[in-house]
Amino acid sequence: MTDVSRDPAVQALLDRTDVSDVLYRYASTIDRKDYEGLRAVFADDARGKYGDRDWVVGADAIVAWISSVGRAQAWQHHLVSVYHVEVDGDTAHALTYHTSYQAELVDTDTVKQIVARYHDALRRTPAGWKIVSKTMETLWRETRHVPQAR
Repeated sequence: MTDVSRDPAVQALLDRTDVSDVLYRYASTIDRKDYEGLRAVFADDARGKYGDRDWVVGADAIVAWISSVGRAQAWQHHLVSVYHVEVDGDTAHALTYHTSYQAELVDTDTVKQIVARYHDALRRTPAGWKIVSKTMETLWRETRHVPQAR
């Protein structure tokens, strides 16, 4: 929780950094297939909407869905940039730009690229900031194949 004796400007910087760290950790744990670490960034009552899919409700359900997709990948690489963080007391909203690359185990010569924006709502808890809502606004998808040698 916040330290009420701390300078408000310092607290604002700490909050922004802590929220950004959670959002970066979200991406890096997916890439490492660290699903326990991924679960730690979500509040129990979190919900997620990924592109045009239905809402996934509950942190355990979100992690189960992400891990089912991730286990089929040889590797994933998320490049994220946290552009806006707005903190209001113990809640925050953030906008993150996202580009990811994924190669499936069955075809490592093919890479899927996704360009999207994440819209997140977070809550401060005794264990730190947690994601309570994540919406992925998909902007572009593309599949690329390794050029064949001549």
